Amino acid sequence: MERIEKLLDVMEKENLDGMLLVKDANLRYLSGFTGSESYAVISKKGRAFITDSRYTEQAEQECPGFEVIKWRSPNPDLPETIKSVCDKFVIKRLGFEKNCVSVDLYEKLKNGLGDVELVGTIGLVEKVRSVKDSEEIECIKKAAEITDEAFDEILKYIKPGVTERDIERELAYVIRKKGAEDIGFSIIVASGKNSSKPHAVPSNKPVEEGDFITIDVGSMYNGYRSDMTRTVVLGKASEKQISIYNIVKKSQEESIKIIKAGVECKTVDKLARDIIIEAGIKEVFEYGLGHGVGLEIHEEPSMSAKSTSTLEEGNVVTVEPGIYIPGWGGVRIEDTVAVTKDGCEIITKSPKHLIII
Repeated sequence: MERIEKLLDVMEKENLDGMLLVKDANLRYLSGFTGSESYAVISKKGRAFITDSRYTEQAEQECPGFEVIKWRSPNPDLPETIKSVCDKFVIKRLGFEKNCVSVDLYEKLKNGLGDVELVGTIGLVEKVRSVKDSEEIECIKKAAEITDEAFDEILKYIKPGVTERDIERELAYVIRKKGAEDIGFSIIVASGKNSSKPHAVPSNKPVEEGDFITIDVGSMYNGYRSDMTRTVVLGKASEKQISIYNIVKKSQEESIKIIKAGVECKTVDKLARDIIIEAGIKEVFEYGLGHGVGLEIHEEPSMSAKSTSTLEEGNVVTVEPGIYIPGWGGVRIEDTVAVTKDGCEIITKSPKHLIII
């Protein structure tokens, strides 16, 4: 219950008597529930998990410390159920995740909660989630280990004539076969000119001799995700490909070297970007250098030029600089790293030298 205690501390600072949770990742983090379409109300006076008949037995098994309450016809509707919980726990100011609640639900709650004040919040649970405990980091490491093994295997599958979609489908199959709960997110496979698109969707384009092939992939293990990108060459690499690759590799490796608790996220982003710019490249990545990883593939903290966050011990973040040249191709190299007091641990272990298939 340490996670809930941390949230209660945050709620006290925000002057909230209770917090309504609707986001699946936040529900899983605080209650252990692995289903969906459910709600929780947390306060100092008690914890209620609100779900319907599809999930009540599951919630009773997965959510120790929570009173499981059934709603939906023929039981009371959701606003009435939440109102009864607020009355029971003496909640007068109820926080809710305003970036996750629909206008329709908000209006129903506003009309149905009587004198309970609704207070929109953003990121209260996510801030607590951004610092991982040892168990969470071990899950991410296991997800990364599966990804590394799958990446090594997929390299043997890639050959001229195989399509980007072929590679994506085979990689997803291998990841699941190796014990992952699922893929961590939609896999990106981009070859040749398509590799200049940072988030290209795998197509029916066959890979060809001389292509850069960018593979952005992750696995999910016990709800936690890993994230890794490698760019390889099929056949013989050109001098330009080698040069561009080595610039990205230097940017990535040098920025990882300065990561540790207490360093501002925007400082790491700037270093990675400056290295590419100083090499005379104009097509530097325009997205943020990285992002937190955990129960979701994109979490706090944001590793971007506009970030106001400072790295903390226990953050798990990606480092993924790239160069993208329209009409030619691109390179991205990405690792997931765990921030420590004096540095960071690289969780994704696949080789970062330019792999020639």
